[in-house]
Parts: sequence; structure tokens; C-alpha cells
Amino acid sequence: MVGTTEQTERPIQPALQMRGISKSFGPTQVLRKVDFDLRAGEIHALMGENGAGKSTLMKIAAGLIDPYDGDIFVAGKGYRMATPRDAMTAGIAMIQQELSLVPELAVDENIFLGQEKVRSLFFVNREQQIRSAREVLQPLDFHGRIDQPVAKLRVGEQQLVEIAKALVSNTRILIMDEPTSALSINETERLFHVIRRLAKEGVAIVYISHRMEEVLALGDRVTVLRDGQRIGSMSKERANRRDIIRMMVGRELQEVFATGKSDTATRKPVLEVSNLWLENPAPTLARPMLVENVSFGVAAGEVLGIAGLLGAGRTETLEIIFGLHNGTSGGEVRIKGKKVRLLNPVDAKAAGIALVTEDRKRDGLVLGSGIDRNVELPVLRTIAAFGLVSDAEELKLAEQTIARLGIQASGPKQPAGTLSGGNQQKLVIGKWLWTKPRVLLLDEPTRGIDVGAKAEIYRLIGTLAEEGLAIVFVSSEMPELTLLSDRILVLREGRPTALLAREQFSHESILEYASPGGTIQPEFGELSIAR
Repeated sequence: MVGTTEQTERPIQPALQMRGISKSFGPTQVLRKVDFDLRAGEIHALMGENGAGKSTLMKIAAGLIDPYDGDIFVAGKGYRMATPRDAMTAGIAMIQQELSLVPELAVDENIFLGQEKVRSLFFVNREQQIRSAREVLQPLDFHGRIDQPVAKLRVGEQQLVEIAKALVSNTRILIMDEPTSALSINETERLFHVIRRLAKEGVAIVYISHRMEEVLALGDRVTVLRDGQRIGSMSKERANRRDIIRMMVGRELQEVFATGKSDTATRKPVLEVSNLWLENPAPTLARPMLVENVSFGVAAGEVLGIAGLLGAGRTETLEIIFGLHNGTSGGEVRIKGKKVRLLNPVDAKAAGIALVTEDRKRDGLVLGSGIDRNVELPVLRTIAAFGLVSDAEELKLAEQTIARLGIQASGPKQPAGTLSGGNQQKLVIGKWLWTKPRVLLLDEPTRGIDVGAKAEIYRLIGTLAEEGLAIVFVSSEMPELTLLSDRILVLREGRPTALLAREQFSHESILEYASPGGTIQPEFGELSIAR
């Protein structure tokens, strides 16, 4: 066992103690007598591969999963966490990875749902409620309208509302499950400031994340689970990337792939885009367009990364290329030198373009259908005869996808929604490969998956590039961008500011080009002046 030595316990009562926690779902045991301690004012990182039991353990603490075996103590007092109300009474709140907001309600209504500010028995004091919501959102640097429905907010802004919702409940133990999965670099830093401030005020924080750099930067201690068991804990001083990975997977893992990056600079582009633009549905003087003057080319076998802060226009750029904004966007797209007209995704698919979207559960998969049905969807017209799909052909495609991409599943009929996050992502990529694309667009391809699955996605991207695909990918994770990319295009507020070769990569330079008021390369500065 690696790195299981812990610092000497402080002579104070732990804020949270979980003793011998076990939980089974049917015949599957997901937790096996797990012990976990959390100190007041501590930021305790909880890590493990998908399926290790991290979220299940914390959902038990938050009253979201019952029954369970074992004991839970808050400040030395025993509690049975049968419902979220029990956890709230004990001062525990959990921000889950999947947002739990009501899309139709306004920001303030979501924050104070169940504890509204009232002026009488039957009337909500919206003015006071909006003022209170603004106070709790202010440290999070939230810029959206507080009186608008959260459905109109970007995912990152919705995450900030979710955090604010937890902060208003007099919480003394705050559990955060992948809170930065949809946040930009700047928003993540702002969130870190909030977390550190809360810890200084005595709030005990459990921080679940797959992002190693976040854990090492933020956590006072790190605890690792594997296969439903506690493997060990390390103090901040002892924690290091190599040992944490070894504890998580039970073996040495080359987390990142190392392929010999070939020189693509002299190759002819497979994909060329010129002067892409997208209208802003709510234009301002500072931002009349969501995307403007974006141009680049990608050669066969090349991986082009797109960097930028939340709202920089990264996702929208991919969507324009895939024909998702007909009527409100424009620019020129060429495939192998030939201009193509992309009015919709059908046109894009016919041109050899595939898009793996950021939200695989909402846009990439039919969660209730099996692997076989999901795989056939992009090629349904080509495998159907007289409107009917052969069960044998459907099964063949699914089995080959499972084998080629190493999808861990019970079989082709397993519902997509029951796969782990990493296997879901492989399935989304795998189904598009049957369209035989020339260009693969990847939007946050490793969002919300563990370190082992992330390494497999990295290797898959490397293999697809070696097979000749031109790949464009968006990522909010700086190490991922600098690892996988041959070149990186940086966007700021919808406009390009830099195009970097590998020898120019550094986290500092990318952030400088991405941040408002930062540097702009001369060739892109001319575009800025022209506006």
C-alpha cells in the first residue's frame, strides 16, 4: 500500500466521522466497511476511478442513499442519514455533479427553494430574496441576471447557482462532487478562493474531483477509494501525482500517452475554415458577435486544440462547423480544398465531419437504449433496408465497437445510461467512427471521467490521429491541451488571439492570450483593430 501515513490527528472532535460504511445495490457491493474522517476547516479531497464508491459514500452522508450499514457522527453526535432533511439538520449539504436546479425558476427562486424569503404567510418577498441572492453570489463573481430562469444560463453559471444554493443553508459540512467540471479557468480560480475562505471560517469541505492538479493545489488531505474500499490517505505535504494514481488503479499507470508527434505543418489541410462568425442573440457594444473572424486549418493526423475561458466561443465554433447555427452564422468551410455548404448536421456528416458534444448524456446518447441502438443511429440510413434494420447487423456494429474501443459492458444490449462516464464517452466516439469521418470535432472529451478512463481516451485520440483523422478538440484542462495538441488556437470573447506551436506551449502563455486585456499575437491584433 502506498502513502497511507496520515498526519497526527488534531486534538479536536472531527466534524464528520463515517465508520464501517457498507452499501450494496442488489448483488453488487459498492462500499465495503469504509472509514472516513473530516476535520472542521479542512478541505479533504476524495479520489478514485469511476465506480470506486466516492459519490455513493458522500451521498450516504448527505442523506441521498438509504439504507446503508455503518455509523455516522457529526461533531461527535450520532445521526441516521435517512433523508436529505436529516443531513440538513446536521449541517451537511452536497453539490452533486449533475445539477439539481429547476430550469423554469429564476436564479433567486432556485437558491431559496424551500426556504423562501416571505413578507407574509402567502407572499414571497422577491426584492429581499433577490438582494440576498446577490449577496451570496457576489463572491462567486456571478454576472448573470438573478431574476431570469436558470435555463437561460450557461452550464458554468448554473454551477455557480448550485454552489450558492448550498451556501445559504447554514452549512458546516459541504460536499462538492466535481464542482469545476463545467467551469472556466478563471471561474475555477474564483471558486477556489471561495472554498478556501469557507474553510478559514471553519466549514469542513469534501472535494471530489478527477482533476489531479486541483486536488494537489486545494486539498489539505487526500483519501483514495478503490473498488469500494478505502485504500489510504495522505497529507498535502505527502501527496504526489504518481502515488495517488497508483493508489487509484492498483498499478503503475502511464496516465498520458506518448506518441511521436509527426510534423503536420507541411501537409495539406483536410479542414479549412475562414472568417467564421455567429450572431450574439443578446448583442452588446462589447460583444456584438459570439464568434467572429475565426480561421484555421487542420491536416490529416493533426490534433488542433482550442483554448479559452468560458464564453470564449469554443463550443460555438465547433457547432458552426457542424451546421448547428444555420441562419445566424456564416463563414467558409472547405474539406480537402472543396468548399462545402453546411446548413445542418446532415450536411456536415455527408461532408465527413463528426461532432462529439460536451454533454454526452443530453446530446450524445439515448441513455435508455442499448449500446446497439446508440451505435446504429448515425448510420441508420446506410444499414436499413426498406425501412428495417437487421438485428444481426445492429449486433455486429455494437460488438465491433465494444471490441475496438475496449468498452466495459455486459453486452451490446446494456443501456447506455448504466455505463460509466468513460465508457459512455467511448461509445459516443465509437458510434461516429462508423460514419467514416475525415474530421472529428471533440468538445470536452474527458469531462467528468476518472484518470484511468481519461488515459484511455487520450490513447484513442492518438490512435485516431495516427490513422489519419483531422481532430479539433476543446478542453478546459490546460495539461490536456498541451499534452494532446500539435497546435493550440486561443480564443477570447469569440475572437482568435493566438495560434501556438508545440514549442510555444505553456500554461502561463495560454492564459495570457485567453484572459481579457491580455496579449494578442500581431496577426490577430490586426483583426481586432479592423473591428
